[in-house]
Amino acid sequence: MSHGARVIRTDVSSGGASGSSSAPDSGRLDRAYASSCPAVLKVAQLLLLLIAFICIKNSVWTDYSAYSYFEIVTMCDFVMILVFYIVYLFRVYRTLTCINWPLAEFLHYLIGTILLLIASFVAAAKSYNSGGLVAGATFGFLATFLCILSIWLSYKVSCVTQSTDAAV
Repeated sequence: MSHGARVIRTDVSSGGASGSSSAPDSGRLDRAYASSCPAVLKVAQLLLLLIAFICIKNSVWTDYSAYSYFEIVTMCDFVMILVFYIVYLFRVYRTLTCINWPLAEFLHYLIGTILLLIASFVAAAKSYNSGGLVAGATFGFLATFLCILSIWLSYKVSCVTQSTDAAV
């Protein structure tokens, strides 16, 4: 009764290869990921969420609950996207194999995008033609679009990887 070694790929959505530890770039920083499409998409999302938060924070509010909800959602999304960016950039997924990182990222994007879309609609509806509030809602919608794009790319990569793994 022999048990063979089993390889578990946790870097499906990171865009990087699941290379072994003998790779020449086996350092802590994944330079290939930093210039990949998912990483650039994450940085763009971070910038849009930060701009949306600053626009809303520096505007005169007419409805406290609507804009505080928008601030909370944008900052929670910002923090989570930053966490996933750091996890993939510093290859933390290699040491924390107990977490299914592609699934966790997919679920984060799914839930975060729905909450961000709701927050952007509420902020747009309550803006009352205030320039900063309209700009914040607009950047919220742009960040929502990029999050939807991340969901689509993550789903596409996961399905393609699973179907090729099943064929092997």
